[in-house]
Amino acid sequence: MPSYNLAIVGMGNVGRALLRLLISKETDLRRRYDIRWRLTGVATRRTGWIADPDGLNPLAALHGHSLIQHGNTTQPRNLREWLERARADVLFEATSLNVKTGQPATEHLRMALELGAHAITANKGPIVHAYHELTALAKEKNRQFLFESTVMDGVPVFSMFPFGLPATDIRGFTGVLNSTTNVVLTEIEKGRSMDEAVKRAQAMGIAETDPTADLDGWDSAVKIVALAIVLMGVNVRLDQVQRTGIRELSEEKIRSVRAAGMRYKLVCRAERRGDGVDCSVQPEILLASDPLANLEGSSSAIRFDLDVFGLSFIEHNPGVEATGYGLLADFLRAVRQ
Repeated sequence: MPSYNLAIVGMGNVGRALLRLLISKETDLRRRYDIRWRLTGVATRRTGWIADPDGLNPLAALHGHSLIQHGNTTQPRNLREWLERARADVLFEATSLNVKTGQPATEHLRMALELGAHAITANKGPIVHAYHELTALAKEKNRQFLFESTVMDGVPVFSMFPFGLPATDIRGFTGVLNSTTNVVLTEIEKGRSMDEAVKRAQAMGIAETDPTADLDGWDSAVKIVALAIVLMGVNVRLDQVQRTGIRELSEEKIRSVRAAGMRYKLVCRAERRGDGVDCSVQPEILLASDPLANLEGSSSAIRFDLDVFGLSFIEHNPGVEATGYGLLADFLRAVRQ
């Protein structure tokens, strides 16, 4: 029965959700897939680089307890030493998004692949800034670079096309892809202020401590670019996305539109134009008959316009566990191929 050494960089909401799933599904992974795992590396800003090839206590990692083993007094000094000491077979990258550079997530993934580990991320930055480089490196090393949870959490948006929809051409897509803004708009419709709505999203574990990337449309813009690069084969840059967030919307206008039977949503759009793709993210007033208008809370949806038919996905009120599941699903895809 194969056993895999797992290393996780970033133990925030997503990293902990992944670890909870690994623990809860450990027996299932053994029985159904003949897969064993052990946690051999954890890296966070607070604890630094911690590694033990004999295994760390996953429950201690989950609850923030000390992982320093008795007699193990020296910690790795950098990323390479950490991965080597952990003898990582799989790296899970779950650090925060850096919109401008995609770092340090890109370097984490690059180093993992260079050292012969599968590289799995929930971070969209590396796709936008280094997709072709990391994909080529993974192929060279005969390893997997996977990123399903970067858009719509555990919904198989990326993995669906090469396996389930071969030889289709995506002409464009429309979606509501940012859970934070959807929660915020829904809560404002109920009477809460913008600040109260943001705090509600943070309490749900959906919004970051700093919600700027969500409210100003950066998170949605990055997702549009990631989808266009991977699924449409067009090298779109972030500065090519027409971007407007929800911060300038008045609470009164949001509620009055709702009272009139319509709703504001932060809508992502991409449409193929010749060899390029026109991309935008902006608040739009949607009629009640539009399926995107009916999304509640943290729900998200995307509609693909294919050359042979149209296809829609709706994710109903996912929590952070859905993002963790995307990482877990990628783990199974990586080691079973």
